[in-house]
Amino acid sequence: MNSPLMPPRIPKASTVGEKATFARTLTEGDVSLFIGATWDVNPYHTDATYAAQTPFKARIVPGLLTASLLTHLGGLWAFLAHEMTFEFLAPVYIGETVTATAEVVEADEARGWVKLACTCINQDGINVLRAVVSGFPGKFEA
Repeated sequence: MNSPLMPPRIPKASTVGEKATFARTLTEGDVSLFIGATWDVNPYHTDATYAAQTPFKARIVPGLLTASLLTHLGGLWAFLAHEMTFEFLAPVYIGETVTATAEVVEADEARGWVKLACTCINQDGINVLRAVVSGFPGKFEA
C-alpha cells in the first residue's frame, strides 16, 4: 500500500540536522481541556491548596501536556510516532511559555524512518523536558 502524498510542507525531506520549533503559552484553559480529555485529576494539577503545600508551591501543568507540544511539530511532518521516551526535568506552571524543538538526529531513507531529539524550554531558558521520538514522517510532493 502506497502512502498518500501530502502537499509541500516544512520540512520537505528528513535530513539530519533539520529542526522545527514551536512556542506556546500554556493557559488555564489548556490545562482544563487536557484534564477533561485525559482524566488526569492529580491534585498537583487540579488543587491549588494541595499544590501550595508541595515543593512546587503552585499547581503545575501535566507533564504530558508539555510533551504534547511536540505533536504540533509532528503534525507538520505528518509524523507517525513509533517510540517515545520523555524525561521531565523541571515543572511547568500555568502561564509559562514553552518552546518545543525537534531535530532530526538519524534518518534511514530506505525505511522512511527518522529519530528526533526533542527539548522543551521555558521562557527563562530552563530545559523542562527532553525526549527522543522515532517514527515515520509523511511523504511530501516535490
